[in-house]
Amino acid sequence: MLTLTVNGQQKQVDVESDTPLLWVIREHLQMTGTKFGCGAGLCGACTVHLDGTAVRSCQTAAKDAVGRKITTIEGLGGNHPLQVAWVAEQVPQCGYCQSGQIMQAASLLSKNPDPSKAEIVAHMDGNLCRCMTYGRIQKAIVRAAADMRAKSGS
Repeated sequence: MLTLTVNGQQKQVDVESDTPLLWVIREHLQMTGTKFGCGAGLCGACTVHLDGTAVRSCQTAAKDAVGRKITTIEGLGGNHPLQVAWVAEQVPQCGYCQSGQIMQAASLLSKNPDPSKAEIVAHMDGNLCRCMTYGRIQKAIVRAAADMRAKSGS
């Protein structure tokens, strides 16, 4: 039995310690916003935060998340500035990669409130979008960063 802290709540899960965190989140905790993409950590669809850092949950063993703060797309609350900007910029087409894209972007903005386009591209590089909405993703990140800075008075 493992105890995980997911979106601020402690959860007990009866899984093998090497079970990928992705499957614990999706199958055991029934939080399906985190997506299975490639299973090899290459596409970013399964991105969640561990202690604020974006990680690929398909490549993270459940045991490695014990004692750490796990945040999923559900943990952003639905009205995070990135989620609002995603709608405003009409980012999604199929939408499958979007939770991973948003979680990757949230990790960037938590560390860099005013990223340049080059910094955005470099940080988002490992997240794939088969619909090719990269330009809109970049615009949404810039918009969210500006909104977050305006709200904080920076």
